[in-house]
Amino acid sequence: MNENIVYVGSKPVMDYCTAVLQVLASNDSVRLKARGRAISNAVSVAEVTRNRFLTDLVVDSIDIGTEELESETGGPRNVSSITIVLKKEVK
Repeated sequence: MNENIVYVGSKPVMDYCTAVLQVLASNDSVRLKARGRAISNAVSVAEVTRNRFLTDLVVDSIDIGTEELESETGGPRNVSSITIVLKKEVK
């Protein structure tokens, strides 16, 4: 398992910001991953971290896609996903 990935869910945004700061203490980049309704939380985490805590942080890339999951009835279900890569800016 990759140690620089933060999976974003339905917890408060500041919990994920803390996780991002912990990852960036030992790495120069972090990946935020989210699916479905948590996508807006992931965007908020990226922006809050960039604007309030680490102003030298830049968005390196954003990948969007669709993942096929099994629904409650057993059939396939498409769920949107996002991966945001934040990187420390080299000055």
